Amino acid sequence: MLAINVVIALVCAVIGLFAGFILRNIRLNKDRLDADTLIENAENKANDLTLNAERDAENMKKEARLAMKEEGQNYRLKIENEFEESRQELKKQENRLKQREEILDRKDDALTQKELNLDSKEDNLEQKTQQIVQREQEVNKLDAEKKETLERIAQLSTAEAKKIVLDNTEESLTRELAQTIRASEEKANAEADKRARNIISLAMQRVSGDFVSEQTVSVVTLPNDEMKGRIIGREGRNIRTFESLTGIDVIIDDTPEAVVLSGFDPIRREIARLTLEQLVQDGRIHPARIEELVEKNRKELDKRIMEYGEQAAFEVGAHTLHPDIIKIMGRLHFRTSYGQNVLDHSVEVATLAGALAGEMGENVALAKRAGFLHDIGKALDHEIEGSHVEIGAELAKKYKENPVVVNTIASHHGDTEPTSVIAVLVAAADALSAARPGARRESIDNYIKRLQNLEEISNGFDGVDSSFAIQAGREVRVLVNPSKIDDDKATVLSHKIKQKIEEEMDYPGSIKVTVIRETRAIDYAK
Repeated sequence: MLAINVVIALVCAVIGLFAGFILRNIRLNKDRLDADTLIENAENKANDLTLNAERDAENMKKEARLAMKEEGQNYRLKIENEFEESRQELKKQENRLKQREEILDRKDDALTQKELNLDSKEDNLEQKTQQIVQREQEVNKLDAEKKETLERIAQLSTAEAKKIVLDNTEESLTRELAQTIRASEEKANAEADKRARNIISLAMQRVSGDFVSEQTVSVVTLPNDEMKGRIIGREGRNIRTFESLTGIDVIIDDTPEAVVLSGFDPIRREIARLTLEQLVQDGRIHPARIEELVEKNRKELDKRIMEYGEQAAFEVGAHTLHPDIIKIMGRLHFRTSYGQNVLDHSVEVATLAGALAGEMGENVALAKRAGFLHDIGKALDHEIEGSHVEIGAELAKKYKENPVVVNTIASHHGDTEPTSVIAVLVAAADALSAARPGARRESIDNYIKRLQNLEEISNGFDGVDSSFAIQAGREVRVLVNPSKIDDDKATVLSHKIKQKIEEEMDYPGSIKVTVIRETRAIDYAK
C-alpha cells in the first residue's frame, strides 16, 4: 500500500507540474488565444490526465495486489515444503531411535541372561570349593595318619628320616661327582695334554723376551745442585713454564744432583726428560728456550714413534698396515703393563700366535696381524674414554681391518665371544706371553694382597684347616681335616676353590689348587 500511495503522489505531482506548464504557456500566449478557451482546454486536459492517472494508479494497485498475493502463495509453499522436510527427518530420527531402543533391549536381555548364568556358575564354584576344602582336610588327615604310622613302624621322626635320606643322597652324589670329575680330567688330559704341550713348546722355543720395569717417573741427573735453582727460575717462572708445556710434574727435593719428573703419560714424560736434559746441557734456561725445545722434542719423538712402529710391523711381517695404525703402535714403545713393554709384548704375541696358527693349519699372516694389534687400544686409553679392548676394536673398524682382527681385539679378554680359531689362538698367545717367567711384575702391595686373597678364599670352605699360597702366588696348598673331608670330597673341594678364585680374583697366568688330606697314626714306645 505504501508503494501505491507513493505512485499516486508522483502522478499528482507530475500532473500539477504539467498544469502549471500549460498555465504558463496560456499566460504567455493570451494575446493570441482567448484566455477562457485556453483555461477550459487546460482544465479538460487536466481532467483527462487526472482520469488517466487514476486509472493507471488503479491498474497498478491491482497489479501490486496480484504480485503480493502470488508472492505470499510462493512463500507459503516454501514454508510448507520446509516443514514437510523437517517432519520427514524427524520421522527418520524417530525410526532410528526405535531401532536403537530395540537393540538396547536385546542387549539388556542378553546381559541379564549372562548375569543369571554367572550367578549359577558362582554357586557351582562355591560348592566345588567347599568340596575341595573338605577333600584337602581329609587328605591332610590321612597324610598325618600315614606319617604317624610310618614313624611308629620305623621308630624315627620325619626330620630324622629326612636327614638320613639327605645324607645318603649327598654321599652318593659326592662320590659320583668325584668319579665323573676324575674320569673327565683323565680323558681330557689323555687327549689334549700331549698335543697342547707340543704346540706350546714349539711356539715358545721361537720366542724370547726381555723384562722392562714399569715406571711412572723419570730421573734426570744434574751436574751440580746449583742447577736446581736455575731450573726453578726467578719466582718459579721456569718450572711453571716447563710444567704447563709438558704436562709433567717436576719434583725438586733434597736428592743430590737429581730431579724427578712424574706423570702417568709416558710420551709426555719422555718429551719432558729429553727437554730437561738438553736444557741442563745447554745451560740456557728461560721460558722461550723451554718452549722451543719442547716443540722440537715433540716433533722428534713423533718421528721416533713412527720408526718404532715401522720396525715392529716389519718384525711381524705386517707390511700393509695403515700409517696411522703404525704410528699408534709405535706409541706402545713407551707404555708398560705389569713391567712388560707393551710393544714388545705385542710383537711377542704376534710371533706366538703365528707359530700356533702354523701348527693348527690356520692363516699365519692373519694370526700375526691380529696378535700384533690386539693391545692397540692401550696406546690411546689415556686420551679416549673406554677400555683398551673397546678402543682397539673401534680403531680396527675405522681403518677397515679384517673382521677376524676386529673380533680378536674385542674378545682377547673375554669381553665378547671369539668367532674364529685365530681369535682363540691370540688369546692363548697373550696368556702365554704374560705368564712366562720374568714377563710381568706386580707391585709389592698387589702381590701381598693377592697372596692374602688366595688364602682367605681357601680358608672360607668348611673342613679346611689351613692354606698356604706358594710359588709366588701361582699355587695354593690347602690342608683339610681328614675326618670331615674324604678323598671324594677333596676332589670336589679343589674344583670349588678353583671356581671361586676365577670368579673373585684377577691374576696373570694360572693358579694351581692342591688339596692335601692325610691321616697320621702316632704312638710312642716306652
